[in-house]
Amino acid sequence: MSYVVDFTTVSTAGLESSPVADALAGLRANEARYFKNKYDHVFTVVPAAEAKATVDWIHGILKEERDIVIASPPLEATEFEVAGIRMAYVFYESGLSVNVMYTLDDAGKRAVGFKLSDGMDVPEELASKFKFARQKSKLAGTIRGSYFTIKNEH
Repeated sequence: MSYVVDFTTVSTAGLESSPVADALAGLRANEARYFKNKYDHVFTVVPAAEAKATVDWIHGILKEERDIVIASPPLEATEFEVAGIRMAYVFYESGLSVNVMYTLDDAGKRAVGFKLSDGMDVPEELASKFKFARQKSKLAGTIRGSYFTIKNEH
């Protein structure tokens, strides 16, 4: 069942099993606000079990590009296209959010982004590979993020 993420009234719906559910809900709402303001896109998520193709696509990119396997179980996912960019997100029980920005034009930018919910430790599988920068969010507190550029076709 899909859930439209409301960024005016932040809800932990679908994220209750996370030990940082409130912060993860804020992170998810922060993403929803960004896409609404920039692209007038309504950010809608589904349980990860209903988005197997999206989760598998992201996990395949992580494995092939950087030999990364996320240890935490995925809770929710979404995939959509805006302005010629294929976007995909997975929100994990640990509080991690992974997104793929994949420009459909061959000359466009393609990257994987990682965001950590406030209060979350850097996952072991990412700690030695990435430095995380901090940013403030009214909805999510302090978000730490990092990314890498996708080199291959996916």
